[in-house]
Amino acid sequence: MIKKYPRGSQRVLEILPGFTSWTFILFPVWGSIFWPIGVAYFIIAFNVYWLYRSTTLAWAGVMSYYRIKAWERYDWMGDVIGFADWKEVKHVIVLPTYKEPGEILVRTLQALTKQTIGPKQIIPIIAMEERAGNDINDHREALIRKAFMGKFADLFFTYHPANLTGEVVGKSSNASWAGKEFKKMLTKRTDWKLDKMTISSVDCDVALHPNHLAAITYMFLDDPNRYRKIWQGAIVFYNNIERIPWPMRVFNRMSSVINMAQLSRPDRLINFSTYTLSLKLMDEINYWDTDVIPEDYRIFFKTYFATKGEVEVEPIFISVSADAAEANGFWSTYTNTYEQVKRWAWGASDDSYIIKEYILDDGAPFWDKTIRVFKVIEDHFMWPVNWFIIT
Repeated sequence: MIKKYPRGSQRVLEILPGFTSWTFILFPVWGSIFWPIGVAYFIIAFNVYWLYRSTTLAWAGVMSYYRIKAWERYDWMGDVIGFADWKEVKHVIVLPTYKEPGEILVRTLQALTKQTIGPKQIIPIIAMEERAGNDINDHREALIRKAFMGKFADLFFTYHPANLTGEVVGKSSNASWAGKEFKKMLTKRTDWKLDKMTISSVDCDVALHPNHLAAITYMFLDDPNRYRKIWQGAIVFYNNIERIPWPMRVFNRMSSVINMAQLSRPDRLINFSTYTLSLKLMDEINYWDTDVIPEDYRIFFKTYFATKGEVEVEPIFISVSADAAEANGFWSTYTNTYEQVKRWAWGASDDSYIIKEYILDDGAPFWDKTIRVFKVIEDHFMWPVNWFIIT
């Protein structure tokens, strides 16, 4: 059906998330008129489901918290230096940015200079947007060059052209341009090996823990299946948590706990926001897609189906500290927080792609792909529903 009617089936799959969510939201209203007993059982069942979800999430959050504390204290370099070729491993850090202040980028790069693996193992790429304008881009490049030139293995700046045919403006297309430009440069060098490199998508406001890249280096070198792994840390919104109004502080702390808890469920874990994979795997799938807005879930399922289900997300129990949405004043901060959550919700636009690939795929293990796709559908379909049913 999908192959026979590609446009029609695509449209149906695009409608499905919103249609399903609104059906659940409105069911207690129209159902109480036509089938009240069914509504009663539905609400009871949903409350039991919600209790189960809440309990397992809380337990996973506690487990992740103690693991994070242990991993962040651990001497990862003591293990890394046991590999004779550890210095050959280089970490490409793609930092997509639009109009973020140069000071934010400087803070992120400063965190990279403090990595216990050493900055000479790191290659930052400042992925700028041409549409941001020369004044903004030139100022930030000059600021960064002055502060960091010579401190890393190398430092690159890319400028994603505006209005490229078939592209959607956003992080995914910008990161894809940066990755492909780096690959062109890599072919001219003999001292770096593609199969000894990782590539990370890092939000430009993120401060990586000093042990982050050392832990990834160890896991990369120690894993014979390293070219089929994506590594995910614990995204926490703690950089500026004490500066924002308390309601948004509560929300961001809850979001951080949820992100930590996800690490203890590797069977359901999908990379989010800031993550790492081998450059070999990224090159194998031709980098990020350029016609989508969200890039994190998309890159997982793109690699997953391209490798017939061989790709797994492996947790890194180390905090990845990002900024919570912030502005001047309560309402402005509230609005920015809402806009941030709305951007996350755009992940539902990938559902049609994920479901279509699930149906067409004949290589990935059935139950493994079913659990992973169900997790995404559960998150995207039920996220807007929870509040209405519970209250």
